[in-house]
Amino acid sequence: MVETVISTRTKRTVRSAQGRKAELVQLTSIKKETHGQRTSTKITELDRVLGGGIVSGMVTLVAGEPGIGKSTLLLQLASNVEGNVVYVAGEESATQIANRAARLGIANPNIQILEETDVDQIIETVSSDVWRVMGALEKKNSHTSPITHHPSLLIIDSIQTLTTTDLTGIAGAVGQVRESAGRLTAWAKRNSVPMFIVGHVTKEGTIAGPRVLEHMVDTVIWFEGERREQLRIVRAMKNRFGPTDEVGIFSMEESGLKEVDNPSNLFLGPLSTQGSAGQSRPSGSVITAIMEGTRPMLVEIQALVAPTKLAFPRRTSSGIDQRRLELIIAVLGRRVGIPLWDYDIYVNVAGGLKIEEPGADLAVALAIASAFKDKPLRVGTFAVGEVGLLGEIREVAQTERRTKEAKRLGFSTPITAKDSSTLSQAVGKYLATG
Repeated sequence: MVETVISTRTKRTVRSAQGRKAELVQLTSIKKETHGQRTSTKITELDRVLGGGIVSGMVTLVAGEPGIGKSTLLLQLASNVEGNVVYVAGEESATQIANRAARLGIANPNIQILEETDVDQIIETVSSDVWRVMGALEKKNSHTSPITHHPSLLIIDSIQTLTTTDLTGIAGAVGQVRESAGRLTAWAKRNSVPMFIVGHVTKEGTIAGPRVLEHMVDTVIWFEGERREQLRIVRAMKNRFGPTDEVGIFSMEESGLKEVDNPSNLFLGPLSTQGSAGQSRPSGSVITAIMEGTRPMLVEIQALVAPTKLAFPRRTSSGIDQRRLELIIAVLGRRVGIPLWDYDIYVNVAGGLKIEEPGADLAVALAIASAFKDKPLRVGTFAVGEVGLLGEIREVAQTERRTKEAKRLGFSTPITAKDSSTLSQAVGKYLATG
């Protein structure tokens, strides 16, 4: 049972709460908006994910595991935005936020901290006359009517800590989260104030609270990465004002989140690029080119094959879907003739990146075959392609862009579907002599 606020309006009400009457408008007569008026966050990677910047009245939900860097990114964003910014601190105290700002080197007097968890009090505060940036002018011209200016950006950290006295549930309850988010979203839309909301994540890795929370907002961006590693990836899961296939790549350092201009260098280890053409690198290492949105990136696939002492061999993957790995192992055994049933197999994507597209299948298969035969591929080669159940190599989208990025970084020999039609041919051609 979920408690809900009941509206007091009756069916006879013909006007909205704002006093205007509902009207029908022809679709063809509506003025089109291109959302060209965007405000840059001055963080290139974040602008890429948002579709070019912040739109007035845009409500964005930021989700991710605890300690991943959500509050750090939003504090850096608040420092870059021109005008007054309200940072609602529901979880941390103002002192804790001030300490983080000092660590990040942020000393912006336009950032206002509001320690409050009552959503109605928050809305009343940000709507009050404290935002009269023209107060001095109004004192000189007392005959003019008061002018109220809303903040340029509102940050809620986090939505699970807010409550309303109209409901009796505790903070974080489904009813409280839904009602608080609804009231804040309505206020932001009505006053054209962009708002960022921090959302908690459950143990299952989903956004906590009701599913309707994701439908209320315009944009949902997701933080990915391991707290023990520097890599942080910001991915757009939903975006009404831009594409959802873009990602932003950051590196978590002591001074905050730093943008990664060339992510390929972050994912390529020193052993994968050392040496000149003709020299070999360690076996079990294959370079592949993946697409993250519209950006091609080179990553290193590492594999280790060792005899097992267990009745059921281990199949361990990091950064690769476990079921996809088992499929590739089955194809290697049945179509290529590599006996892997009594070997433990470990596959890892260097750098902590998670690959979801099938374009890395060929690199995974070649890495396993290379580790099994103990024959490395030559430096300068890279593999791009999808592996089918029949052992065929299928071409993937945007192969030319992937190849161009690889050649820019010194990998001049592609292994693709154009080069080898089957996985057996690729293994025989590139691992026969090493």
